[in-house]
Amino acid sequence: MKNRTSIFIVGGLTILALIGIIGLITANPAGFIQKIVVMAIIGFAVYFLVRKFSNSNPQKKEQKAFLNAAKKSKKRLHQKSGEANSKVSSLGTIASLKKSNQTKKKSPAHLTVIEGKKGKKKNRASL
Repeated sequence: MKNRTSIFIVGGLTILALIGIIGLITANPAGFIQKIVVMAIIGFAVYFLVRKFSNSNPQKKEQKAFLNAAKKSKKRLHQKSGEANSKVSSLGTIASLKKSNQTKKKSPAHLTVIEGKKGKKKNRASL
């Protein structure tokens, strides 16, 4: 019974809203379109303001930090490879060219070590 009353209330409000919209369209179509456009502009403005001021999402901060670290590592890698190329060109021997090719094939694994409790054992009850 409670479910039926809510259906009647929602249905009644929907019918009244449709009657009101039809009445506005027939009485003043230009005014109706203007109201719709103004509501849409206000809605977009509120949406963009909320998105701008809700930048405190931790995932976005982590993503920015990751991108900055990637840029720095690329710069370092580029500088190191530039130094290696200048040394190779100055030496010009076949053996040095082979060594530089071997080092170029290996891509550095830009990993960091996180200090943890690796050596410590947990206190467990023996069964």
